[in-house]
Amino acid sequence: MNYKSRMVYGGLKALNRELAKEEWQGAKYVILVDENTFQHCLPLLVGGVEALHEAEFVEVPVGEECKSLEVAAQVWQTLLESGADRNTVIVNLGGGCVCDLGGYVAAGYKRGIRHIHVPTTLLAMVDAAIGGKTAVNFGGVKNAVGHFYQPRLTIMDTAFLDSLPPEEFFNGQVEMVKTAAVADMALFEQLLTGKKISKQQIVEVARIKNRVVKADPYDRSVRHILNFGHTFGHAVEVCSQLPHGHAVGVGMLAAMYLSMKKLALSEEVYRAYSMWFKSRADVPHYSLREIEQMLPLMHQDKKNTAGELRCVLLQDVGAAAVDVTVSDHEVRDAFLHLGVV
Repeated sequence: MNYKSRMVYGGLKALNRELAKEEWQGAKYVILVDENTFQHCLPLLVGGVEALHEAEFVEVPVGEECKSLEVAAQVWQTLLESGADRNTVIVNLGGGCVCDLGGYVAAGYKRGIRHIHVPTTLLAMVDAAIGGKTAVNFGGVKNAVGHFYQPRLTIMDTAFLDSLPPEEFFNGQVEMVKTAAVADMALFEQLLTGKKISKQQIVEVARIKNRVVKADPYDRSVRHILNFGHTFGHAVEVCSQLPHGHAVGVGMLAAMYLSMKKLALSEEVYRAYSMWFKSRADVPHYSLREIEQMLPLMHQDKKNTAGELRCVLLQDVGAAAVDVTVSDHEVRDAFLHLGVV
C-alpha cells in the first residue's frame, strides 16, 4: 500500500501552509460538520485557513446517528447537486463519527476523492482520525460497512479542545490509556497518575497509533493490538448506549480481568486501571439477561474466526496478546466481575 496519509501537528497554521502548495491548487473544498462543530469549530477553521474561505459546508446529525447509509446517501446527493468532481476535497471537521462518515463518503464518491481530517475531540485526535478506517453502522452492528481509505492529511490542533465538555474529554482519555496499555509502560503510568493531560502526551499517543497503522494499514496483524477493550466495548456501547470512550473503558476492565485469569497479568495493573476508571466514571452492573444480549454482538466482531470469539488481552503493559480465544462463559464471568478489585 502506498501510505500517503500524513499527520500534521502544527495546527491550522500548518494546514494553511499545506493547502497553499501546488498539489491542492484548483481544489474545491466541502466541509463536513455536525451541529456542534458548525457552531463551535467552523468559524475557527474557516477564519484560520485561507483556502477554505469560500468552502461549502454540509451539516449532518450529531453522534452515531450520522453513521448510516441514509446519511451518506444524502451527502453524496448534495455533492452531486453542487457539481463536486474528482478534484473536490472533503474536510471532516468533527469527532470520530464525522471522520468515519466523511472518510466513507470520500471513498465512495467518484470512486474516491481526497479528504482531510480536522479532529475536534480528544477521542478523534488520538484514535478515530488516524488509520483510515471509514465506516457506517448497519443492521444494528457498529461499523459493519466500510473501507480502508486514508485521509491525505490529519491536522492536530488542540485549540479545538477548549470547547469540549468534560465527558467528551474523558472519552479521549480512555483511548489514550488504551494505546499506552498496549504500547508504552511509562506513558501508561503517567496517564493513570497525572492530574492533567498534556499536549505532548496527546501528540505521543497519536504518534504511537500512526506508527502501528503504518506498519499494518489493513489491520491484518500488529494493528490488532489497538482493539484492546473494543470487543467488549462495542457491545457495551450498543446495548448500554454509553459513549464510545466510556464503553471501551468498561471493555478494558473486562479484558484486564480476563488477562489476569488467562495470561497472569499483574493484579497491580488491573487495580491501578480500575481505580483510575472508577474515579472518573460509573461502572455498570449487568444481569445475566443483559449479558446474553451482548454476546451475539461480540460474536459479530470482525476479528472472530471459525465461530470463535477472539479478544486482545494483556500479558503486561506494553505486551498485548492478540486473537486470544475467549469462551462465552469467560465473557459472562468478566462482565459479572466488572471493577471488582
